[in-house]
Amino acid sequence: MEFDPLLLARIQFAVNISFHILFPTISIGLGYFLLFFRIRFTLTGDPTWEFIYAFWVKIFALTFALGVVTGITMSFQFGTNWPGYMEQAGNIAGPLLGYEVLTAFFLEASFLGIMLFGKSRVSNRVHLLATAVVALGTSLSAFWILSLNSWMQTPAGYGYADGVMVAKDWLAVIFNPSFPYRFFHMLIASLLTASFLVAGVSAWRMIKQVDGPATKKVLNTAIIVAAVLVPIQIWVGDLHGLNTLKHQPAKIAAMEGVWETERGAPLTLFGIIDEENKTTHYALKIPKLASLVLTHQWDGEIKGLNEFAGEHPPVAPVFWAFRIMVAMGMLMLAVSWWSCYRLWRYHTLAGFDLKVLSAMTFSGWVAVLAGWYVTEIGRQPWIVYQLIRTEQVVAEHGAGTVLSSLLAYCSMYIFLMISYIGALRYLSDKPAQSLSLLHEYTPATSTEERN
Repeated sequence: MEFDPLLLARIQFAVNISFHILFPTISIGLGYFLLFFRIRFTLTGDPTWEFIYAFWVKIFALTFALGVVTGITMSFQFGTNWPGYMEQAGNIAGPLLGYEVLTAFFLEASFLGIMLFGKSRVSNRVHLLATAVVALGTSLSAFWILSLNSWMQTPAGYGYADGVMVAKDWLAVIFNPSFPYRFFHMLIASLLTASFLVAGVSAWRMIKQVDGPATKKVLNTAIIVAAVLVPIQIWVGDLHGLNTLKHQPAKIAAMEGVWETERGAPLTLFGIIDEENKTTHYALKIPKLASLVLTHQWDGEIKGLNEFAGEHPPVAPVFWAFRIMVAMGMLMLAVSWWSCYRLWRYHTLAGFDLKVLSAMTFSGWVAVLAGWYVTEIGRQPWIVYQLIRTEQVVAEHGAGTVLSSLLAYCSMYIFLMISYIGALRYLSDKPAQSLSLLHEYTPATSTEERN
């Protein structure tokens, strides 16, 4: 069987980015949860907030470590499989990646040490400051990475010198047309991912009856955060969609399965994509709704895929990934709002409610991956939209070489994923009274000690 080296290289990059992105999405959101726990302890002196912090900072450290390890392999990808990309766009991509390391990673790594090991060595104010810096650092890291990715989607501020791309206006490069929408969409997605992780683990501990006095507090906090953020995410997603329609209409056409340009386009809920015959079989459609959602007008025009012959992405993966993302978002909305109602009505959650929340522990991962596939597959066949095609920059490796490294990556990632979930399960199953996480986190006994 003959394998296409380009396809294998794309799959390998997809495997690497898919596994890597799981951990920053948790660490970004969880960093702000830790900051909230720390602030609550500082303001109230309630030792349960200290206990919550001590428990979740361990999970944060584990997640951060895996994010760093898997991020290193992403850098290798550019050199090993996509050297043409760095040759043509390295003058822009290289500095942005360097800024992420210099301004964000070093900041996070340095102050994480204080978070983990400095509680008994520094004042509470310094420890609080370290937590704040780490939380800010995770967002700063996302800022630079998403700036580069957004530039690849909507390039701006560039020029050419000696046949390669160079930055003519760094502000235009960094704050390119799609960057604000992608950055805030991803930041909220990270907070939602962390919210459901925190709620799911807390619900699991309550089901197993190994929870302590802090578990209900953190569960309630996570549910309320999710209930507030999901509607905001829907609104930001709508703004992002309008931006994508303007700058990447082929991606929108693939997301909606629109083949012919039309006004008052129907919204296809489900259907079987037939790219060969350029149609969607057994399509379940709602008249005019696609135009209303995408253009905010009943008769708004949606360009069809037939206008982008040879320059539109694979339709089926984008079409279905978008629906999985939306469906998961609606499920998150329903679960978080129902849980808030139950808390308001009965002041606690039990039984079926806890089982649902436990099952939703990694729901954020599903939504993030689906959204990322829409973004990345939807950019194809371009690596820099309408400027550099993916096939132009792939390394000239044989299929066997790429396949062997792909299998090695997959094996390593499966092992790491099993280990990560196993570690979470181990921590979640430990009874509250036997957790030895507080030996460095003895609650302050006076206002002076707390400050």
